[in-house]
Amino acid sequence: MIPFEYHAPATVGDAVAMLAARDGAKLLAGGQSLVPALTYRLARPGVLVDINALPLADVVRTNGHVRLGALVRHHVLEESPDVRRWCPLLAEAVAYVGNARVRTLGTLGGSLAHADPAAELPVAMVALDARFAAVGAAGSREIPAGEFFRAPLTTALAADEILTAVDVPVTRGAGTAFVELARRPGDFPLVSVAAVVAVDRAGRVADARVVFGGLAGAPQRSAPAEDALRGHEPTPERIAAAAHAARRALRPETDVFASGAYRAHLAEVLARRALRTATNRALTVEVR
Repeated sequence: MIPFEYHAPATVGDAVAMLAARDGAKLLAGGQSLVPALTYRLARPGVLVDINALPLADVVRTNGHVRLGALVRHHVLEESPDVRRWCPLLAEAVAYVGNARVRTLGTLGGSLAHADPAAELPVAMVALDARFAAVGAAGSREIPAGEFFRAPLTTALAADEILTAVDVPVTRGAGTAFVELARRPGDFPLVSVAAVVAVDRAGRVADARVVFGGLAGAPQRSAPAEDALRGHEPTPERIAAAAHAARRALRPETDVFASGAYRAHLAEVLARRALRTATNRALTVEVR
């Protein structure tokens, strides 16, 4: 058994103070990443700061954004009619996370702060151009999703900072899609792709975002795929060309689960599927 101090602060300020005062302190939210790490002795914190009692579980729409508290559970993102209506990509992505138990206990903030390079929610957040609210001893700040994930299990958060909320732009008027391939249901994917496509009244792509997961230490946004789409009619040939452009720019590494070449092939196939689905949804929205 690993000995540690346990604290359950009543406010975000108290939690920040505990992190600042104790080197190596760890936050405990849903525990779906931390508890296994403790079990296998991969983490040995001297202090656990339980933040489950903090008021960080709201889902609120304001000024064209949805503000999600860091303690929103995965199952809320999956089941909430509001999230499905305002940010359907999140509901689609989180449905792939683990299993029912993990989605019941796991938290949005916990998944993002853990920053597993194959996790679904970081990929979706980068595709949605979300912004993360963090509070630390030096005050509060916002971090763009594209700058938040630095490397495997590494984020832009300082040691004394807490991720408190995520602001996600409402995607009404755009089509979104999330696809992945895993060895077994519930496993982390070998490759995942999130796509956001907006189509103008002339039927051409006004904006596109394509983000890959599982190929590097952090979500990878594909500028070549996006550039190949913008300003063009999203024909099957154009979508295939965009997916191929994405593949050519990727350099996935080989590991025990799959070769780099296989992952690159999957990336192209899944990008084509995601873009086709997102485009069809965008065209449907436009017609309405």
